Amino acid sequence: MKQSLQLRIGQSLTMTPQLQQAIKLLQMSTLDLQQEIQQALESNMMLEVEEEESLNLDFREKKAENPDQVTSEGSQTDMPDELPVDVSWDDVYESSLPSGGDDGDTPEFESFRSKSESLHDHLFWQLELLPISDRDYAIAAAIIDAINDDGYIATDLNDICQGLQEQLDNLEIDEVQAVLHMLQNFDPVGVAALDLADCLRLQLLQLPAMTPYREDALDFVKRHLDLLATCDQARLIKRVGMTEDVLRGVLALIRTLDPKPGGQVQEVSVEYVVPDVFVAKVAGAWQVNLNPEIAPKLRINPFYSGMIKRADNSQDNVSMKNHLQEARWFIKSLHSRNDTLLRVARSIVEKQGDFFEHGAIAMKPMVLRDIAEELELHESTISRVTTQKYMHTPHGVIEFKYFFSSHVSTDGGGECSATAIRALIKELVGSENPAKPLSDSKISDLLNEKGINVARRTIAKYREAMSIPPTSQRKRLI
Repeated sequence: MKQSLQLRIGQSLTMTPQLQQAIKLLQMSTLDLQQEIQQALESNMMLEVEEEESLNLDFREKKAENPDQVTSEGSQTDMPDELPVDVSWDDVYESSLPSGGDDGDTPEFESFRSKSESLHDHLFWQLELLPISDRDYAIAAAIIDAINDDGYIATDLNDICQGLQEQLDNLEIDEVQAVLHMLQNFDPVGVAALDLADCLRLQLLQLPAMTPYREDALDFVKRHLDLLATCDQARLIKRVGMTEDVLRGVLALIRTLDPKPGGQVQEVSVEYVVPDVFVAKVAGAWQVNLNPEIAPKLRINPFYSGMIKRADNSQDNVSMKNHLQEARWFIKSLHSRNDTLLRVARSIVEKQGDFFEHGAIAMKPMVLRDIAEELELHESTISRVTTQKYMHTPHGVIEFKYFFSSHVSTDGGGECSATAIRALIKELVGSENPAKPLSDSKISDLLNEKGINVARRTIAKYREAMSIPPTSQRKRLI
């Protein structure tokens, strides 16, 4: 076997702790983010809140005799291009103010009680956005019901298939496996796995192909996962047939994965909702701005950063360098989160302009892929951004998720959103004769007259989801 040394030049994405931090901040709610910022301020001396009038003016002016010194000492690492957003960074993170200037008309945000969401709720929400047949929906629902809190399939697929055979004629295991593969692309990444190896494989496959050690890690997970507990490194290297450096890189990459992805979605009841963005009509156009109150202005502490010495390798100096680098990454991650949040919000408002003018009845069909393709982001990123993020609108404070709904075809060749159909059902029920309420079949006929093809069982499903009782319970003589 001929050995050779090759030098390759290229770009790659490594799931570094800094990149993990950026993703973590991206999926946090506003209240969680505020707690995370407070914790960072308490644990990192290089971070500080920039007050309007700082009492430490002397420290501001005394940055350093050489203004480039701090940058060179922090061993700063560039933010990868594969982060959700590619932007320019400063050493100051400013809470985002309305781009139109401060006109004093920023609306007061309200407090609402939010419905808690479990892992199953999160998966069913994504399922509702897919244009699939009733047969595939029934299979997917059965699989989701079999997923435990850690995100794994807790029931054998053959048992799931057997349990559905009375409901679905001629059901084969291949159909169940095909639907399972569809669900395995849902968020959180790694969900609906059959075992640990399958879970890690799914997460590795969603990393960019250029990620270092990705292919070796896939091979390791497939063939050698049982050797992870082996402490004898030399023996492990011999068994897997990798060099020490490659094995170290593979293990480091695997450690960045989540063995229990279901834990990323926690069923927590949110008592207060703080809107992340404000939507208002200005000069005839809908404008979207970040809520300036969601986070304080952060910056690098000039006093402590000015104490870092170029050639000093003492423990204290190295510690300050590390704190400086961590502070910069935290500020960059906050920028990334807010930039992505604002881009997604603006894209939603642009696509759903009719909703803001006329309400839910004018909602257009839209799925995660529509926003992901427009912004050139992954669907899982859009899912993170739209979870527990809220928009202050003229129609109230609304979760980003509300704007996504599946497509329903119309006779004219167009499409109508499930949200708009639910609004139509609510409108029809609200205007019905109490002595002779509309049946699900009658509502289906009325919608068909409008060119919207909706089956009776779909009407029943939407009606139940809106807690509208059946005909027999709605009938009133007076």
